[in-house]
Amino acid sequence: MSTSAEASPIAGPSSSTQAAPPPADATPAPAPTTEDAEMEDGTADALPEDASEVLYINNLNERIKLEVMKQSLTTLFKEYGKVLGVTAHRNIRMRGQAFVTLDSKDAAAQAVKEVKGFPLYGKPMQLTFARTRSDALVKKVAPEEMDQHKEERLKRKKISRRDNPLRRKHLAQKEAAKKAADTAAASGEAAPAPAAAAARRIVQMPDEYLPPNKILFVQNLPDDTTKEALEALFRPYPNLAEVRTIPGRKNIAFVEFADEASSSVARDALHNTKYGEGDASLKLKVTFAKHG
Repeated sequence: MSTSAEASPIAGPSSSTQAAPPPADATPAPAPTTEDAEMEDGTADALPEDASEVLYINNLNERIKLEVMKQSLTTLFKEYGKVLGVTAHRNIRMRGQAFVTLDSKDAAAQAVKEVKGFPLYGKPMQLTFARTRSDALVKKVAPEEMDQHKEERLKRKKISRRDNPLRRKHLAQKEAAKKAADTAAASGEAAPAPAAAAARRIVQMPDEYLPPNKILFVQNLPDDTTKEALEALFRPYPNLAEVRTIPGRKNIAFVEFADEASSSVARDALHNTKYGEGDASLKLKVTFAKHG
């Protein structure tokens, strides 16, 4: 009869001494996970403290139609998670901005990390976490709080409008013009010309907010600027059509492009940039020309 032990299908350690079995009441160690490995080698990214499912995006191309932009944002961000909603408006205060709501903070954090600076329609996107929850998010996670959420949003909007310095200045100018007109009417005299001019200025739209035009109006040019120099300045931008200088007015010019999209690229690049030699250099003002 053979005394040799039968070979085991799983090779043990090459030692003549057999390890003692663990106690019957010992708790087995948990199996390692991917998260454990990431924490050990430092590859896990902590979620930012201000992380939110709602992203605030600005520096969007204002020439793109609103519905096209919203669809593009949906297509871009659905790579990171389910898109619950995209909010954008046409009014001047919200132009070039949008809010995108994703289904988790992790998805939003990953999007901020990877999409920030992405050139959507030629302009690098700027992303941050929004400070408030969107309607779409509240509807998903706490629908019973929707009415309260809307009330709080309206309160914040009223406070924001009330505290807006530009709006306060506008209202003060409007009130001053009204008082001047009332005083003149009470005394039977015509309102003074400066007050009338001030009232007209109130409703005048700043040049920076003029609607897009394929023709740009360039101001604050150095006196020695030539047509050739302007052509060289604008030539790097696509679809340049013509540069027109004004006889007797060396500090202004009109620059025409083939379309509004091309003129917009040049305007965004050159507005408020220094132009000229040394001490004679000036900060250019490049705006859309007024229509008609």
